Amino acid sequence: MIDTPLMRHLLRRLALALSLLVLSTSTATAQSPFVTDDADTTPRYHYHFAFGDEFDLLPRTDFPSVRQNEAAFEFEYGLFNRLEIGIDAPLLTIFNAKGTIPLIPSGIGDTNFSVKYNFLKEHENSRMPAMALVFNLEIPTGDTNRQLGSGLADFYVNGVLQKTLTRKTTFRLNGGILFSGNETTGVEGIRTRGTVFTGSGSIVKQFSPKLLLGIELSGALEKNFELGKGQLETMVGGNYQFRKNASLDFGLVAGKFVASPRFGAKLGVSIDW
Repeated sequence: MIDTPLMRHLLRRLALALSLLVLSTSTATAQSPFVTDDADTTPRYHYHFAFGDEFDLLPRTDFPSVRQNEAAFEFEYGLFNRLEIGIDAPLLTIFNAKGTIPLIPSGIGDTNFSVKYNFLKEHENSRMPAMALVFNLEIPTGDTNRQLGSGLADFYVNGVLQKTLTRKTTFRLNGGILFSGNETTGVEGIRTRGTVFTGSGSIVKQFSPKLLLGIELSGALEKNFELGKGQLETMVGGNYQFRKNASLDFGLVAGKFVASPRFGAKLGVSIDW
């Protein structure tokens, strides 16, 4: 379990995020906590903020690291219609087995900069989905000596499809390529340097005006397609919109293969203004 000082620190971070609600005026995005990106972009001259904390049990292959906590801060701005820019950085805490030095390394991980362009909107009575492209550049701001960063600059491109199946149900599909760097966040992810293929899909349903629930499958493979060295995760979760412009996001994660956590839980908040 997370020690008491760390828990107090995370609760303070969440309280800070909630305090920003007084500045908000627009509608919150519904895609968090899923890693599958949506095709929508932040409206022009508007902001989106998300805070999510995920606590994972690591696979035995990561020993002496046994658990990892990622408190991720994400900020996006609508630069033009259909074009947004963003930045996100995680605060990582790794829990190692007794006798390991350092025992609980903690600090900022690698920082990611992104640009998303929605080049096709979905139209009523059309079979074409909404489509977007996302370009990411991650710079090595994490301390490699404490396993908080990869020490590599990552360049990643992700394609997004989004289709409304019914008035309350939406399907999203992502496919991406990591051209350089590696796919790790702390001790999680594929460590091999070079090309990595990623994919994910989610289906979400609006069960009430405030409650959205969904399921997601995501994964990653090296270019040699060795499944045992890859990543495969399932998330069941959703969000509760407690204000017009803000939601509480939650999810449970189960993983398979060496690059995935065994189990995890995620809790966060999303705010638009």
